[in-house]
Amino acid sequence: QVQLVESGGGLVQAGGSLRLSCAASRRTFSSYAMGWFRQAPGKERDFGAAITWRGGSITYSDSVKGRFTSSRDNAKNMMYLQMNSLKTEDTAVYYCASGPRLRIGADEYDSWGQGTQVTVSS
Repeated sequence: QVQLVESGGGLVQAGGSLRLSCAASRRTFSSYAMGWFRQAPGKERDFGAAITWRGGSITYSDSVKGRFTSSRDNAKNMMYLQMNSLKTEDTAVYYCASGPRLRIGADEYDSWGQGTQVTVSS
């Protein structure tokens, strides 16, 4: 029910920064939380961060904690992921997702964006 579009990916050097954006077409009853996941070639889709629309509650994976910051703009239906101190290990396709709960499992989310490529060079 929710259309999501990611943007902001690209090629950066290790130690650099990127800000990803996720635009939601609308907020629905089930869109309580927004999450960021990433998937590198040959690997599972891993959780990165998530935030709730209403209260701004946030959770991060250990791999991004302290480097990435999730935020949202309710008036614009936008969610952001500020990525600092990027490492080559962060290279992946990043997806935003919408779901009814603040969870870390991909199966907890019911709407997904198309993904945006983030490549971190050494």
